[in-house]
Amino acid sequence: MSDRRAWLVRRLSVGVFQIAGVLMLVFLLTEALPGDAAVALAGDHPDPERIARIRETMRLDEPPAERFAHWAAGLLRGDLGTSLVSGRPVTDYLTAGLGPTLVLAALTVALLVPVAVGLGVLAARREGGRTDRLISTVTLAVYAVPEFALGVLLVVVFALRLGWLPPTAVGHSSDPLAEPAVLVLPVLVLLARPVCSMARLVRAGMIDALATPYTAQARRYGVPARRVRWAHALPNALAPAAQQLARTVDWLLGGVIVVETLFVIQGLGSILMDAVAARDIPVVQGLAVLFGAITVVLNLGADLVAHRFAPRTGAAA
Repeated sequence: MSDRRAWLVRRLSVGVFQIAGVLMLVFLLTEALPGDAAVALAGDHPDPERIARIRETMRLDEPPAERFAHWAAGLLRGDLGTSLVSGRPVTDYLTAGLGPTLVLAALTVALLVPVAVGLGVLAARREGGRTDRLISTVTLAVYAVPEFALGVLLVVVFALRLGWLPPTAVGHSSDPLAEPAVLVLPVLVLLARPVCSMARLVRAGMIDALATPYTAQARRYGVPARRVRWAHALPNALAPAAQQLARTVDWLLGGVIVVETLFVIQGLGSILMDAVAARDIPVVQGLAVLFGAITVVLNLGADLVAHRFAPRTGAAA
């Protein structure tokens, strides 16, 4: 078995164990929530019979190991459980909230890659110059602003003062693509910090790549500077940038909760917040497993890309 194939098998095996660890961690964390979930779900004036029915539905009378095995077996069959509040399958919640969340994440990533790479290459091209200093200063300043504070600032300026954009999604279509103006401020908030971090990473990678002997050799052979930057230096800067992109999408899973709450967008983040407030454990577990599995898969993909572009960096499991 070749070294690359052995590395791939080892990395995929680690990914499987990571997903199993995510399942166990989600179950243990929801088990550790304070209070009795059955009593909390029974209402302000709990009826003992209703509490008993809820405990039976949640299988709270069984040992934790048996409940975990039953829950994990259901996940393998694609059964995420049933909401204790509405009685609807958890998959219905995922289907209802996935659309707006995917739209926000897809737009953010689609804009992130060209903007960050362009800024990073532009700064590296003029290292130490006025453009480089301007880009570095602005990206550092924007990165220092928390998402919630930036969102409030953008709402005050562009929605309340100037009136150019709607402040929230309240009163607008549930389909975000039907009214793109609703998405402008949320996407700007989600885009701000990742663009800054990735642009600085691409800049550093480009500067290192442009200083290597093979790029100097390419210049001596008369290769145009533009080709040296984009065809020779940039691929070597993409390995750490790909891993940063995966971490950025991980961050989007958390940032989208803040953004959807701030702009009242009914996506997975808002559904998760409502489920936590209502102690709807199956919905919380289903969403947590989804977010955790996406994180593992994204990091696996980032390692594969990094290993493909720069196997000498030793991206390993």
